[in-house]
Amino acid sequence: MSQGNTGVTIEVSTPRECETPSARAACSVLDVLGRVSGKWSIAVLLVTTQGPARFTELERQVKGISRRMLTLTLRNLERDGLLTRTVYPTVPPKVEYTATPMACELYDSLVELAGWAERHVEAIDRARLDYDVARAAGGDAE
Repeated sequence: MSQGNTGVTIEVSTPRECETPSARAACSVLDVLGRVSGKWSIAVLLVTTQGPARFTELERQVKGISRRMLTLTLRNLERDGLLTRTVYPTVPPKVEYTATPMACELYDSLVELAGWAERHVEAIDRARLDYDVARAAGGDAE
């Protein structure tokens, strides 16, 4: 297997709107929510909260993710303190990713959010349909 993703870099910058102390706190919260709400992050967290997982296991279980995106996602989650990366000194090296207690707490919140979505999916679908019908009929000109 190729190790072609070893040169993946992470760019860190502060947007202009996040430069004041009060805005920085809001931007940090939005950054964290954006990171953990991404489809790849959620999928990786769902797997790793069930127990340690190796890269190839994650690649198999997270359908549709590329090797590069999995590498970036793992690095970002590790950087955020949501995953622990353990390298075992074997030949070849064995690497496992495990969810941290903070990630397990997040998992509980994700389960609650998924439950909320399941309870309200029909109402949301109905609201979308009503909105689309009203817009198609010219009910809301902008």
